[in-house]
Amino acid sequence: MDTNEMRGKSAKQLGEHIVELRREQFSLRMQKAQGNNTQTHQFKRVRREIARAKTVLTSRSDQD
Repeated sequence: MDTNEMRGKSAKQLGEHIVELRREQFSLRMQKAQGNNTQTHQFKRVRREIARAKTVLTSRSDQD
């Protein structure tokens, strides 16, 4: 999801998206620990998407 799509969502929806991304991040870590992870680029993607969502939430709260 890109930043423009995130700006169109409510704070609650963004919070749910962050939780979903955290679960995905945990799953990737478990796969790595088991030696099953072949898609290492997913770590970077998930980490950056979490940061984007948090940035949108913070900028929204600063405006209020």
